[in-house]
Amino acid sequence: GAGKSTLMKVLSGVIAPTAGEIVLEGKAVHFSSPADAEALGITIIHQELSLAPNLNVRDNIFMGRELTRASGSVDYQEEARETQRLMDELDEPIDPLALVEDLRVGQQQIVEIARALSKNSRILIMDEPTSALSASEVETLFKVVEDLKRKGVSIVYISHHLEEALQITDHAVVLRDGVMTAYAPRRDIDLQWIVTNMVGESFDLGSPPVGYEQGDVALSIKHLSLSDSNVDDRYVVDDLSLDLRAGEIVCIYGLMGAGRTELLECIAGRTQQASGEILLNGHDISHLTIAQRINEGLALVPEDRQRDGLVQTMSVGRNLTLASISEFTRRLFTSSELEEKIVSSAIGNVHIKTDGGDAAIGSLSGGNQQKVVIGKMLATHPDVIMLDEPSRGIDIGAKAEVFKLLSEGARRGLAVVFSTSEVSECLSIPHRVLVMSKGRISAEFSPGVTKDEIMAASGESVAV
Repeated sequence: GAGKSTLMKVLSGVIAPTAGEIVLEGKAVHFSSPADAEALGITIIHQELSLAPNLNVRDNIFMGRELTRASGSVDYQEEARETQRLMDELDEPIDPLALVEDLRVGQQQIVEIARALSKNSRILIMDEPTSALSASEVETLFKVVEDLKRKGVSIVYISHHLEEALQITDHAVVLRDGVMTAYAPRRDIDLQWIVTNMVGESFDLGSPPVGYEQGDVALSIKHLSLSDSNVDDRYVVDDLSLDLRAGEIVCIYGLMGAGRTELLECIAGRTQQASGEILLNGHDISHLTIAQRINEGLALVPEDRQRDGLVQTMSVGRNLTLASISEFTRRLFTSSELEEKIVSSAIGNVHIKTDGGDAAIGSLSGGNQQKVVIGKMLATHPDVIMLDEPSRGIDIGAKAEVFKLLSEGARRGLAVVFSTSEVSECLSIPHRVLVMSKGRISAEFSPGVTKDEIMAASGESVAV
């Protein structure tokens, strides 16, 4: 809620400023639409993906500006060749004819970046471009950014990954509550400078909660395998076993393709396992639907909050109560009083910055939208909560609040498992760190593990 994305929407013509002016190369400019901004060479890659999932990669990249032949027909072959060139430049083996809805979030982010690069921008705004990328993909993106800089393209780079920001920036600007709180060249800043100006104090993401006894096994996964829908005789989760106790926090780390998301979605009931058992409090839930698993005490906060976690046409309050509607419904009638109580409690417990339950979900920042998804699932009073990349697209302050919520939940007996592609998060609140590689658990660590040990176990190269 600092105002970063809103400012960038103003600069790219998505929304009009209430006051003030935008000066481009010494001249005041006014945008009535994103097309006006693009005509002047300003392009934005939004934090929330804006792709058409039912179209292929090629058509998404050239949507609204199709390449045509002399006859006026669309030159699909040339579009496919240009798409392939962009994918080669980004070092990403994505088929130009692949449907976007069949791609993982990280691959969809690459398509967004390719679309922006295809427009030959003079000013390229990147709003959290690496939020769903693996370490190798981030490295490739940084090479592209350096190449664009050499070609004279200006980059506005928004990121919550502080080390990443330090690596790529020439100048840093910090926003807080819509106000620029700090500005300095790279040589004058460090990690401490950024954190202090962002949140007013220095703090970390916490440590494993202690001072209580963990309970019995709440979630037990036994020899779970999940078939790859795209490749015959291949498993994205391969003979995996895991026990999670009440009051325990487990972190699952792995590169893209390791099977983290597929594992959590299978446990939640989105996909059906090929073999194995899923036990919740000792009862087999493998045959239950998603709704039935929620009623039994299992909750999932999905990786893509826009696609899987929120209903964009509903208010903040309606999103918060969507999974717990049975608590304020009696036969065919709902109780507005009970619903409002759930909404008020969730907003307060999860610290959502909003005008109230009636506010549009789209009016919230990415961090506060993520809190709505978490609050929605906590409102179901789960015994086990699973979170897939819970800090994706949220700043360090919101991330610390989310991790604090998880720690407090564990103290109350909640079993927590979260997946992440950020090594630093593995060193915070979890009691155990599991590393996944090629659908299997390749290593297990206790608190005190180092970044290098985790990265090595995942198959990720460690910088010397």
